[in-house]
Amino acid sequence: MIVPNQSNIKVHFAGLENIDFAKILHEVSQIKYSLFTVFPYIAGCLNIKPLKMKTCTIESPRYLCSKSCHTIMDSGLFTLMFGAHAGKRDAKQIDIWYNALVEFVLNNKLTSTCVEVDCQKILGVESAWKYRNKMRDDLKNNRQINVFHIDDGNKGLDQLIEFSDYIAISVPKLRAIKKKNYTEKIANYIKNKKPNINIHLLGCTENTILKNLYFCTSADSTSWISVNKYGFLKYNNGSKTYNINKRNIDIKAFNENYPTIVTNIISEWHEITKSKVEYYTRIAIAGTLLKNQYTIYGGNQD
Repeated sequence: MIVPNQSNIKVHFAGLENIDFAKILHEVSQIKYSLFTVFPYIAGCLNIKPLKMKTCTIESPRYLCSKSCHTIMDSGLFTLMFGAHAGKRDAKQIDIWYNALVEFVLNNKLTSTCVEVDCQKILGVESAWKYRNKMRDDLKNNRQINVFHIDDGNKGLDQLIEFSDYIAISVPKLRAIKKKNYTEKIANYIKNKKPNINIHLLGCTENTILKNLYFCTSADSTSWISVNKYGFLKYNNGSKTYNINKRNIDIKAFNENYPTIVTNIISEWHEITKSKVEYYTRIAIAGTLLKNQYTIYGGNQD
């Protein structure tokens, strides 16, 4: 469990590296579970300059650790190896990254649960185990999530179940190799083999999976971002899915107080304009709707 008397899966809103996003979702949408990536904070250790908004500061991880019921820090490895800043990575670079991650957590006294440096894909399974054991020693006060990848194989999964008390299944990776239904099989296998283990579903908030895998501990998603990034939000009220277009959101009809609350929050960092207030109000609405959806399919999100 990540909270006392937990009885269902808790969905973490991911992508909260920016303090303005974090505060809007916590204080307006009343979300209780969060996830941020360490990537923008330590990318400089490899001379990477990620696109960073002025609100992407250490204030956000500190805020999340103090305000969330539970927060997770992702290792940023996916972005480093396969994402926007992908490149050929070797053992020396991964070692530098690992050390920077540990230093970041310790120096800032973060209490977040930390996702391990799951480097199986590029350095092999043995290297992943090396960092797994190192992190257990180096971050004694931070709980860790160990990640199962197909590269680990069946034997590796059994070893990981024995070693770990919090294990993640990389759902996007399974989806990419067309093993979508494998998620439920793996989750049930893990839970049957070690009933007291905690399970995280990386990058997954599919309604059916949330409903069927209610016994898992946590999941995460960046779905809230789509309302501004792509111009729409998919919302399911338990019986029907709605495509909500950002241009057609009637903010006043949804909650006439939202713009005022949003303005008070963002004024610390932004010049207040109509478009800026609407932008952040849409985030607040997306957060509120999605929290409701996750409650319907995954259970209580408080």
